[in-house]
Formats: sequence, structure tokens, C-alpha cells
Amino acid sequence: MAMDELTGSGSADEAIQRRDGNLIARGDEAGLVTRISGHMAAIMQELNLDLEDPNFQGTPERIARMYLELFHGLFEGSEPTVTTFPNEEGYHHMVIEREIPFYSMCAHHFIPFYGHAHVAYIPAGTIVGLSKLARIVEFYARRPQLQERLTEQVASFLWTKLAPMGVMVVIEARHLCVEMRGVKKPGALTTTSALRGCFSDRKVREEFLALIGRKTGW
Repeated sequence: MAMDELTGSGSADEAIQRRDGNLIARGDEAGLVTRISGHMAAIMQELNLDLEDPNFQGTPERIARMYLELFHGLFEGSEPTVTTFPNEEGYHHMVIEREIPFYSMCAHHFIPFYGHAHVAYIPAGTIVGLSKLARIVEFYARRPQLQERLTEQVASFLWTKLAPMGVMVVIEARHLCVEMRGVKKPGALTTTSALRGCFSDRKVREEFLALIGRKTGW
């Protein structure tokens, strides 16, 4: 891994911010439901499903409304407001939020993947309200997603907004595109990590992994 990826000083964070800026404007949710449900009905017809079947009546619209809920993170204004406080006590050790549950949709197949995120940062001049760590994970999970990208987005957000001494994010997830189709391996667990700043130091990473109960020496 390149040093600029470890420290967040390169172009990776800038690329993430540019991609995250392409959000859906508010105000046309009803139109989106109508258009998406129309496309879904066409897909069902291509599958030779009887749209007059009582079990399918209203299904296209329900799917459209579900997508608006599951992809809430794509809409303008859904980014969580980061409440920060001055680090008056000069706390410069790890702040860790473990086992943050999340659900997302695989960008490759639009099938769910889900798991837990472990988020840590070492404050510099500011600290963040703890609930915001979970909200940041939720914000980026609520869109068609890759686990690798989700991990980097959470790390980049904290690195950019807090300017801490370091950030590390580890995500463990099960992917239904692995379990339901293709290789069909139920229970397979995918682990990804992203780090910035002082977490490039192996001892700092090992302390984090020990605190979250993981022994892998990344």
C-alpha cells in the first residue's frame, strides 16, 4: 500500500469526495417511485410473471419505495451533520466504536451484504459525538455499494472532517452474492480495512486490533 493511501495525503480522499458529490436532488421522490416502478413492472413482464396475480399487485411500487429507503444515502441532505467538541482534556488515545451493524446492497448484483464496522480515531484538536460514527457508516451503506469503497469512504469522511491524528476502519460482512449465487458459500466472511495517519504505525494498528478482539496482524 502506498504511503499517501496510509496517511490520506494523496488523491484518494479527493476522488472519494468528488464521487460522493453526485447526489440526487430532493423534491421528486413521487416521480422517482413512478419511474422505478414502471421499470420494475417491465422486468417482471420479461420474466413472464403475471402482474395480475394478487401476490404481485403493487409489487413494482413497493420495490420502488424500498429502493428509496435502502438508497437513502444517495439523496442530497442525507449526509450526517458532524457535531464536534474541543478536545479540552487533550485526549490523544483511541476512541473506538465496535460492532456497528449495517446493511447495504452490492453494486455488482443489487443483492444485500451486511455485517459490522469497527471505527477508531485518535483525536487531535476535536472529538466527535459518538452517535455520529454509527451515522456515518449508515450514510455510506445506504446506497449501491462495494465493501472496499464503503470502508474507504468512512475513513476518508472522518479524516477530512475531524483532522485527527489517525483513523482506522475495519468492516466484516457477509455477501449474499457469494452465498446465494455463483460459488454459493454460506457463511463466508469478507474483511476490509482502511487507515489514515498514525495508524500506518504497526504498533498502533495492533493495539486497535487487540481492542476489537481481532488477532490478524495487518
